Amino acid sequence: MAMTWLDTYDIAIALEEAHPGVDVVHIRFTDLWQMVLSLPDFADAPERSSERILEAIQAAWLDERV
Repeated sequence: MAMTWLDTYDIAIALEEAHPGVDVVHIRFTDLWQMVLSLPDFADAPERSSERILEAIQAAWLDERV
């Protein structure tokens, strides 16, 4: 099933599997944005993202690590 920008928890899980060594706390949003777009199951328009969505993905990714 394809993920959209609103699937923050699913995106976080996929990012953790694809990039387990990334420093999530200090990641730049431009890098995070590109990582999300490169996920194989991600199928949403790049322009639909926002800083708020990227913050939510970052927070979910941090929660996934704990």
